[in-house]
Amino acid sequence: MHVLVIGAYGSAGVAAANDLVDVPELDRLTLVDDGDPGGGLCILDGCMPSKEVLSAGAHRFQARADHRLTGTPEVDIDEVVATKDEHIHNFAEHRRSAVEMLAERDHVEFVHDTARFVDDRTVAVGDREYEPDYVVVATGSVVNAPNLLGIDEVDVMTSADVLDATDFPDSGIVMGFGYVGLELVPYLAEAGEMDVTVVEHDARPLDEADPAFGDELLDIYREEFDIEILTETDEERVERTDDGGLRLYTDRDDDRATVEADQLFSFTGRRPNLDGLGLDETALDPGPGWVTDTMQARDDEWVFVVGDVNGKEPILHVAKEQGFTAAANIRRHAGSEPLVPYENVPHHVVFSALGVYPYARVGHTEATAEAAGVDYVAVSRDASNDGVFKTKDAAEGRASLVVDATDGTVLGYQGLHYHADVMAKTMQVVVETGMDVRAVPDRAYHPTTPEILDSLFRQASDQLA
Repeated sequence: MHVLVIGAYGSAGVAAANDLVDVPELDRLTLVDDGDPGGGLCILDGCMPSKEVLSAGAHRFQARADHRLTGTPEVDIDEVVATKDEHIHNFAEHRRSAVEMLAERDHVEFVHDTARFVDDRTVAVGDREYEPDYVVVATGSVVNAPNLLGIDEVDVMTSADVLDATDFPDSGIVMGFGYVGLELVPYLAEAGEMDVTVVEHDARPLDEADPAFGDELLDIYREEFDIEILTETDEERVERTDDGGLRLYTDRDDDRATVEADQLFSFTGRRPNLDGLGLDETALDPGPGWVTDTMQARDDEWVFVVGDVNGKEPILHVAKEQGFTAAANIRRHAGSEPLVPYENVPHHVVFSALGVYPYARVGHTEATAEAAGVDYVAVSRDASNDGVFKTKDAAEGRASLVVDATDGTVLGYQGLHYHADVMAKTMQVVVETGMDVRAVPDRAYHPTTPEILDSLFRQASDQLA
């Protein structure tokens, strides 16, 4: 069996390759990636560099906001970017080394070039052609440029530009308030010391969260970071101003219908990276539902599509798990066995408010439980009700728990508070093992932030009783 992986440096591609390399059925493994320097989106321009710069802004914010301290430190953005670049260089080198080590096997080849389909069974890589038994497409995603009248006439900064920037103007307008915007907007305001206006299409951010969490986050951003957020607003057109800035026209009918600033930022998400793959030469039609839950392409049983490129759930750990699923299903398909779908309990973290007040979700929200027809009990608690958050001068936010009303099974957790990201793993174990909330140990610990979980467990147990 010969498997060819397109996008071998990315998290999904390398996961599939690692799971396939030692299987007895595999005679040949071809790894292809044209990345320069290579290392995958998460390492080079995504989650890892963003957390690096956010942490610097977080230190300034906590020092500035703490009434017990005097003076506000300055963020040395040159040093922030230099440190980030050094770390990312090392992380990417480690990823490349892992792929190169795979290629040292006798039956493995790595080709640093661009791959494209010539027909259903043939992949061209540079000036060579391959006819593998299976193809794994793991080419990731690219920036989704907004379709806005006049945008070609103004300078636009993307998330990658922000991560590399060592200087920021006085003011900016942000389009896009998903997880990328939620993470980078406070960085612009805190580390960049910018006046920032955000255009939010909906009534609140955090689409996947129950409404109370989006409303809470709006309050934090407006009050703690002095960010202007125009909710239920759409962009109509943009133009340059005589002083080199820009003017954005919206569909509002009040005095904020027109916004002016020095810089436009576009955090409008990403789209599957299918450009140049030659899919028009194949039976593959990358529309809705083109990749099944088994990671197998709907239109070609010999092609598996994993990670951001399949458009399902663009998150690092999901990409890796999809890579593992594809590898396992290639073996099953080769052995004429039924394929197994990838089943994922949602477990996401958004490093909102510079990671000081991150949003974490595991499993069901109230909305998804209701949509699924589950008979549930929901409880919530404000962080300000727990003294430990006050002692850490981080008393904003809230948490909630959803449990099955019939048997007490913990179905979901949401947290928007200090250390919510750290608690997500604990709650993932509780949810994915199907624990009864009444069986979770009620233990006394030295005062620390996970006490908010104990309070939720007790409230839910009381309601069940």
